[in-house]
Amino acid sequence: MKRTSKTMSLPTFFNPKFLIIFTIKIYILSSTISNALPTSSSLSNVQFEAENSHNNEHEIPLFRKLNRRHLIDCLSSNPYLQISVNTSSRLSNEQYINVTVSGISRPSDKYWVAMVSPSHSSVKYCPLNTLLYKQTGDLSNLPLLCHYPVKAAFLKNDPDFLTCKKSECKKQGANGSCSTKTCTSSIIFHVINIRTDIEFVLFDNGFNAPCILKRTTPLPFATPNKPLYGHISSVNSAATSMRVTWVSGSMESQQVQYGNGKSVTSNVSTFTQDDMCGGIVKSPAEDFGWHDPGYIHTAVITGLQASAKFSYKYGSGAVGWSDEVQFRTPPAGGSDELMFLAFGDMGKAPRDSTVEHYIQPGSLSVVDAMAEEVATGKVDSIFHIGDISYATGFLVEWDYFLHLITPLASRVSYMTAIGNHERDYADSGSVYPTPDSGGECGVPYESYFQMPTSLKDKPWYSIEQGPVHFTVISTEHKWTPGSEQYNWMKSDMASVNRTRTPWLIFNGHRPMYTSAKSALVSVDLLFVTFVEPLLLQNKVDLVLFGHVHNYERTCALYKGKCKAKPVKDANGVDTFNNSNYAAPVQAVIGMAGFTLDEFSPIAPDWSLKRISKFGYSRIHAKREELNFEFVDSNTRQIEDSFRIIKK
Repeated sequence: MKRTSKTMSLPTFFNPKFLIIFTIKIYILSSTISNALPTSSSLSNVQFEAENSHNNEHEIPLFRKLNRRHLIDCLSSNPYLQISVNTSSRLSNEQYINVTVSGISRPSDKYWVAMVSPSHSSVKYCPLNTLLYKQTGDLSNLPLLCHYPVKAAFLKNDPDFLTCKKSECKKQGANGSCSTKTCTSSIIFHVINIRTDIEFVLFDNGFNAPCILKRTTPLPFATPNKPLYGHISSVNSAATSMRVTWVSGSMESQQVQYGNGKSVTSNVSTFTQDDMCGGIVKSPAEDFGWHDPGYIHTAVITGLQASAKFSYKYGSGAVGWSDEVQFRTPPAGGSDELMFLAFGDMGKAPRDSTVEHYIQPGSLSVVDAMAEEVATGKVDSIFHIGDISYATGFLVEWDYFLHLITPLASRVSYMTAIGNHERDYADSGSVYPTPDSGGECGVPYESYFQMPTSLKDKPWYSIEQGPVHFTVISTEHKWTPGSEQYNWMKSDMASVNRTRTPWLIFNGHRPMYTSAKSALVSVDLLFVTFVEPLLLQNKVDLVLFGHVHNYERTCALYKGKCKAKPVKDANGVDTFNNSNYAAPVQAVIGMAGFTLDEFSPIAPDWSLKRISKFGYSRIHAKREELNFEFVDSNTRQIEDSFRIIKK
C-alpha cells in the first residue's frame, strides 16, 4: 500500500514541507551554477561522476540520466553493422555473456551497449515524462527514455577496439588491397536470472545524446520460475526457528525441506507499481525504474537447536529446487558467546566492466572477505544496519543485491535495519522528506527482509543472541518523545535482564556523532537530543551506526564529551572497563560499499580512531568481555580493535 504522511510537530526549519522547498531551491541554484560552468566530455569512470550534488548521498551519475535523453534511430547507412551474443540457447541462472559488435567503420568512444529488460520495453523518447525525474535533483529539461537499462558498457572497454586490432576486410579494391575495413568490439555482461527476458541494444553518440543502431533478438531465461536468492533470518531469541526467504517467478506456494525430512510450505507475496510512493511527480520506482519483482516466498522452519548446523533447500517439483544449503543457527539468547559481523551502507557493484545505477565500489571486496569468514563456520550472524541494496527505485537491482549476498545470507542469520535509501520519500510518513528511496518507501525492503517486527512499516525490533541484547531502531521513523518508537525503545532497553544478556548493543542507521566532512547533513541534533539520554539511562554498552561512509569510533561518550577513555591492556589494545559504567562507546561502520567519505582535517577529542577504508566489523562477545575489530576487506588485516570488559 502507499505510505501515508504523518507530519511531525517541529520548528519551521525541521518541517518536511519547508525542507522540500529548501531542497528544491538548493537544487535549482546548483543547477543554474552548473549550467553556467564548462563541462567535461569525458565519460571515464562515469558511474562515479555527479552533477548538481551537494553531497555523495545525492550524486546523479551520467548513467542515471540516460532516461532524460531524446532517443531516436541513428541515421546510419552502414550495411555491415551487426550485434550478436555468444549464446543461442535460453539463459541460465547466472552466466557471462559475450556481446560482439562488428562492422564498425570508424571506431569511436561514443558507441555503447545497453542491457534492457524486459525486451519489449521501449527505449524510445517519452516526451510526457520530462517532469517525472526532477526529484532526483537533475533539473535539466531533457527528454526521457521510457524504460531504464539494467546496465551498460562502452565498446571502448575492449582495449582492442579504438585501435581496430580486431578488423575485417569487407571489400577489396581493384589491386587486391582492402578498400573497406571494419572493426569489432567484444564486451562481457554478467547476467543473472531476473525472470524477464533481456535484449542488448547498440547506441551511438554516447550517454549524452544517444541514438539506436542495432538490437539483438530477445533472450529468455530457461527457468524464469526458478527459486533463487534464498536467505535466512532469526525470528526470535530462542534460535529454534529461522525464516527462509527467496524469490521465484511463480506465485504458487513452494516448500522448504530441512533437517531429517521436515517440510514447511511458503507464504507468497509481491508488490506492484501501485505500492510505490509518488504523486503528481512520479517516482522512479513507480515509473521508469520499475521491474517486476516476481514473487517473494517466505517460510519459518521450526524445531531447530541453537548453535547447530542444519541443511535446507527450497522450491517445488513444478519449478525446481535450490541447491542444498548448510546453515548455522545463532546461539540462543542468554548463552555465553556470540561472534557476529556488522556493517552498513554496502549495496552492490557489477562483476563486469559495465556501469549501472548507483554503484557501491567497495561492496564486492567486503562480500568476498565476509564470505571467507562465514565459510570457516565461526560466524554466528550478520547485522546490516541500513542502506541495504541502494536500488532506490530501480527494482532490478534488488535481484543483483540478493544474488551478491547469497554466499553470506543463505548460511547465517542476516539481520537488517532500515536506512534512508530504503524508506525516505516526501509525504510518505518518513521523518525526512528527501527522495532517497526513489519511491520505494520501504516496501521492497520489508518484502525481502522480514524482520521480527510487530507490524509493517514499524521496522524496529529487538533480539537476543548469546550474551547480547540487540535493540534495532529506525532512524527514518518518528523517534520523538511520545512517539510509538520512542516509547518502544524506552521500554525495550529498560526491560533487558543484564544477568541473562550482560551486553546491550543499540543499532540504527543515522549516526549521533561523526567527524566526516558531511557531518552537518549527516547528524540530526534533535535525534541526539531525544534519544541519546535513553542510551545513558539504560547503560548501553555499544552503539553501531552507518550512513556516513567510513569507520570511526569514539570514547565513552555523552553530549559531546568523553566520560571515559580506554586504557591499553597488556597487548596494547584499547580497553573500556564497564564495571564502572560511564557512557556508551559509539562506532560508525558505514564503510562496507558506498564511495568513502573524507574526514574533516581535525579530529574532535571524542574521536579516537578514524579510517577511510572499505571493510566490516567483527565482534566477539563473551559474558565478561566484548572484543571489536575493524577488518580491511582488501587486505583482510585488522585496522582497529578495542575491548569492553565487565569484571
